Amino acid sequence: MTTLKPDQKVALVTGAGRNIGRAIAHALAKQGFALAINVRASVSEGQAVVDELLALGTPAILCVADVTDRHSVQGMMDLIESNWGRLDVVVNNAAIRREAPLEQVSVEDWRNTLAVVLDGAFYCSQAALPLLRLSPMGAVINIGGLTAHTGAKNRPHVVTAKSGLVGLTRALAHDLAPGITVNCVSPGMISTQRNSGSVSAQPNHHATRHPLIDRRGTAEEVAAMVTFLASDQARFVTGQVMHVNGGTYLGS
Repeated sequence: MTTLKPDQKVALVTGAGRNIGRAIAHALAKQGFALAINVRASVSEGQAVVDELLALGTPAILCVADVTDRHSVQGMMDLIESNWGRLDVVVNNAAIRREAPLEQVSVEDWRNTLAVVLDGAFYCSQAALPLLRLSPMGAVINIGGLTAHTGAKNRPHVVTAKSGLVGLTRALAHDLAPGITVNCVSPGMISTQRNSGSVSAQPNHHATRHPLIDRRGTAEEVAAMVTFLASDQARFVTGQVMHVNGGTYLGS
């Protein structure tokens, strides 16, 4: 079933084939959203998420698109509009998280990382504007990262991209007010699923920083913050970075 119920809200989640993106999609579905699931290469994983949502009675479609290509992004928005005629929430989750010291970061890796994280969020937010402006509760939610605020070894490209996402969040909060809220969710150390299928924690970039809560977070805890920012209760929250890291980062 892909037909919307009366007044049903629609959310797009980029990079939603696994881990945090998949958890966000399921969490929004539980709040009554229809879901547009975006992937670029992991089509089978994206389709699996769509099938899971459809089995739960949630309207869902697969949007195969490269967020670094504005024409591909526009095609994705056209698909959403042709299917549902509305879009209320955009979650910019797609990212690349490779590690390498500065001397080993190639120009290609540098540009690809910034393209997926920053260009992708820019293209998706811009292309979604016509539909978001029609929504009574439009929202853009960017998925950042703890290292944007602390720095980290062997991640100059990732830290730079995620730091830029914070700046984009604050800029768009001004540009899109008053009708559209723009916020950033910044996860800390989160246990995720590796490509092999085994559950593994992400590398510990903060060995000298211990969370106040003595464990790693879950994708579902990050998703819970996203669902709050997508809700009617968060309409007075915009331009903010919401940290979900167990107290690892206590910035001013």
